[in-house]
Amino acid sequence: MRAMSKGNKKSAPRRSRRGWLLFTLFPLIALSFFWGWIAWLGRESGPPSRCYGGVVGGRLEGGRRLPLWGENFSSYSVLGYLFGRTFMHRTVRDAILAAYADLSETHPGLRFVYAESGWPWGGPFAPHRSHMNGTSVDFHVPVRTRDGAVAVLPTSIFNKFGYSIDFDRSGQWNGYQIDFEAMALHLLALERAARANGISIRRVIFDVELQPKLFATEAGAQLPKLVSFNRRQSWVRHDEHYHVDFDVPCRGEKPPRSVSR
Repeated sequence: MRAMSKGNKKSAPRRSRRGWLLFTLFPLIALSFFWGWIAWLGRESGPPSRCYGGVVGGRLEGGRRLPLWGENFSSYSVLGYLFGRTFMHRTVRDAILAAYADLSETHPGLRFVYAESGWPWGGPFAPHRSHMNGTSVDFHVPVRTRDGAVAVLPTSIFNKFGYSIDFDRSGQWNGYQIDFEAMALHLLALERAARANGISIRRVIFDVELQPKLFATEAGAQLPKLVSFNRRQSWVRHDEHYHVDFDVPCRGEKPPRSVSR
């Protein structure tokens, strides 16, 4: 009995170490499978993209996503990218990439950041009220530092990956200034690329108080003739990002609601 007791005492630490190892490794293994599944969903050889319904109440099949970064652009968050929050209709993705390529040639010094768009399968996308059918994409505003240098917004979990940043009425925040000219150039490039890909921009949602500064730039003066903007303030201010709804033929689509995010 004593021998058995000693044997039990020796095996207990081994079981404890084995249990700790499994407890530590299981989340990593689960995340690896999840990220692999998300990557598989966005593969280029997958089914074609199809959107159903509207930006509210819709869904998506065959979603695609932008690269994590490119020559003049990057994702707002590695975590958001890995967790599948940047999927969209393939035609929308192709138009965005074409716009970035255009700007890389015409304005190589500028840098852009795309933010959230939706799940690979579409559907409810908290905390957003829309982004459900793969045709809505958020973009962080391009910025410069006080000395005029091109920069990107600092994003982390502490500022909700940029979504909780608040610019003042002059477009400034914590040493950063919105580059309204760069934003206008991006929207114009998006508009051209969308038309070249057989779609269009349905509307852009941006802070109503900051819109005059956007339209006052050389490139921005062209925007009101080409792109529809919200005239009323959205339920979320949209000062640190601008929301773009692309007009893509979707099955069973309903008109979008007046307020979106």
